[in-house]
Amino acid sequence: MATELKNLTKRSENYSQWYNELVVKADLAEQSAVRGCMVIKPYGYAIWEKMQRTLDTMFKETGVQNTYFPLLIPKSYLCREAEHVEGFAKECAVVTHYRLKNDPNGTGVVVDPDARLEEELIIRPTSETIIWGTYKNWIQSYRDLPVLCNQWANVMRWEMRTRMFLRTAEFLWQEGHCAHATAEESEARTVQMINLYAQFAEKYMAMPVITGVKSANERFAGALNTYTIEAMMQDGKALQSGTSHNLGQNFGKAFDVTFVNKDNKPEYVWGNSWGVSTRLMGALIMSHSDDNGLVLPPHLAPIQVVIVPIFKNAEQLAEITKTVNPIVDELRALGISVKYDDADNKRPGFKFADYELKGIPVRLAIGARDIANGTVEVMRRDTLEKQIEPLEGIAKFVADLLEEIQNNIYQKALKHREEMTRTVETYDEFKTEIEKGGFILAHWDGTTETEEKIKEETKATIRCIPLDGDTTPGKCMVTGKPSARRVIFARNY
Repeated sequence: MATELKNLTKRSENYSQWYNELVVKADLAEQSAVRGCMVIKPYGYAIWEKMQRTLDTMFKETGVQNTYFPLLIPKSYLCREAEHVEGFAKECAVVTHYRLKNDPNGTGVVVDPDARLEEELIIRPTSETIIWGTYKNWIQSYRDLPVLCNQWANVMRWEMRTRMFLRTAEFLWQEGHCAHATAEESEARTVQMINLYAQFAEKYMAMPVITGVKSANERFAGALNTYTIEAMMQDGKALQSGTSHNLGQNFGKAFDVTFVNKDNKPEYVWGNSWGVSTRLMGALIMSHSDDNGLVLPPHLAPIQVVIVPIFKNAEQLAEITKTVNPIVDELRALGISVKYDDADNKRPGFKFADYELKGIPVRLAIGARDIANGTVEVMRRDTLEKQIEPLEGIAKFVADLLEEIQNNIYQKALKHREEMTRTVETYDEFKTEIEKGGFILAHWDGTTETEEKIKEETKATIRCIPLDGDTTPGKCMVTGKPSARRVIFARNY
């Protein structure tokens, strides 16, 4: 492992290669036998589970309940909402047959032509259609509203160019789908959930985000409005890290989901959907990690503290273990996940390199001499600094240190974003600055034509119209036409 760590490509040399290597070497994931799909390994899945548990609790605190809908969607359902089908048609995987048979030529098995489905089925790229088809059966009166559902599931979007966690053909996510009696309630829920995502990103992932609205060109297919949180990675590229969509009555009308309102009149239901995916794993890696490996924020690290004994024989290990066990109990009583690695088949140096690569926030090293002195060596992963601390009170010291590390990681990412965010006035200036990466604040005339021109000529897109951005009117940097406010441009993943 120490050799592998030494060979990790530096970010400054090839950021993309550094990322791909780190995902594999840190035991997060690996490529699968299915092109464009990945195997999430136990350590990577442990991080996702911690994200999942945290978000699930946050959702439920707002009244959301978990449910599950089928993986397969009738093709006719997907076709009911015109914008929706157009937005996903090129990414759909289609099931056409339900049986294989032995090849008469002896080459294995082939699709049985007599087993063709009467109606083709789509492997869900997202579940609005199957869910709204079901909501029609659940909702008759205003008393049945709101319906606040979420599902943790997998989806498939047939991507041609993939990268583990960031963009794969199959990925894990959650998708919330809510139905409301009024436009105001639906809009409030849409905003509530994007703010919840922003809170999760900053408090748990230690990743600063900008909350905003997507341009019409970038919004979700079939939505009236899409809210987003946008994060900046270390290489200056943007990463869309969560979205919440106000669907208006589009899906209510498409699936004839109506209810009798308080005035005893029929009305179409108002809806929204919102989701985050395992893309957050990629965001976590690229926001904080360094040339030595992962840097995990303590709030999401599966193992927050690792204790490595330094010993020469079984007697020394027994003495160290006797000292360490009460510390482990104290840490766990404080809600801290801790691992005591007393395995004798790996040298301490190997363990140090491995845990550094995997981003364990705090490492304690203790030997016979430390016990005699009543001390322990503490190393923090975010700065790689080591210090000697008294054994007495070490659990409380570590608990405080973990919070300090969490805050330091966030502040470092925030400082990076601030340093990489610039304001421009002219298109020529924009073309120069966008080559340096980062977020560019500029005026835009609000037209799709101008947006497409900028994308074609610079590969930069409007990441969002910030909710708390500069609202000073100005002139579009491209056309000179009036602009109500500045928007954020960036190149993105």
